[in-house]
Amino acid sequence: MRIAAAQITTGSDPYANLALMREYTYRAAYAGARVVVFPEAAQRAFGNPLPPIAEPVDGPWAEAVRELAREFKVVIVAGMFTPGVPSAEGRPRVVNTLLAVGPTENVDVAYDKIHLYDAFGFKESDGVQAGRSPVQFQVGGLTFGLATCYDIRFPSLFAAHARAGAHVTLVPASWGAGDGKLDQWRLLARARALDSTQYILACGQADPSAAGVQAVQGAPTGVGHSMLVSPLGVPLAEAGAAPELLLAEVDPEVVSSVRTMVPVLENARQF
Repeated sequence: MRIAAAQITTGSDPYANLALMREYTYRAAYAGARVVVFPEAAQRAFGNPLPPIAEPVDGPWAEAVRELAREFKVVIVAGMFTPGVPSAEGRPRVVNTLLAVGPTENVDVAYDKIHLYDAFGFKESDGVQAGRSPVQFQVGGLTFGLATCYDIRFPSLFAAHARAGAHVTLVPASWGAGDGKLDQWRLLARARALDSTQYILACGQADPSAAGVQAVQGAPTGVGHSMLVSPLGVPLAEAGAAPELLLAEVDPEVVSSVRTMVPVLENARQF
């Protein structure tokens, strides 16, 4: 199956971002992709106020994404923000949500980011409510798991997807820049593929400077380098820093073969 990572740079306007998503969905569908993955924060880039644009997964922005999926007959995965419960101090919070919708009602799920980015001087939990449960969906005989950005540092989530039958885990992200961060992004994508014996499609926001966009200082706004990694940890395709549509093929038979050859899921022990 052909899948696509739409490495874009989003801004503050959710509907301008939706127009950009439409362009990339058209390009991906024309190229034969059946699943089109957009980054975390596709609805609104980090560094902008999030509670004002947060909406339920049946709200108008999400419905517009569903319409794109129906129009181009593809599954779309995109990062948005849904309303959260206010903090104990009364601070408004959102939920960092991945919406996965298809041309029919067979695919219509949402995943709420479990591991919040309280690292490298950023504190996502100040304004974001954590999710609790892994989510998968199926397309054309393949099972896809969902993870978001900082989740990629936590192997247990990826193992849970693999044990639930996932052939591919999709990782939309808005990766924070900094010394060594690109190397970590690449290393973590390869490690998660190896330790869960599945494909990893990691789709990041493009580097704003490479996209000619003014980034909000201090916010994790992306480094690009979306990539597809094989179940043996081999990078099969990688984008650069600028906006790009990355197309790649995934094969469930490869996953089955690797899991027979390297049965780490069966051999694992709990401590």
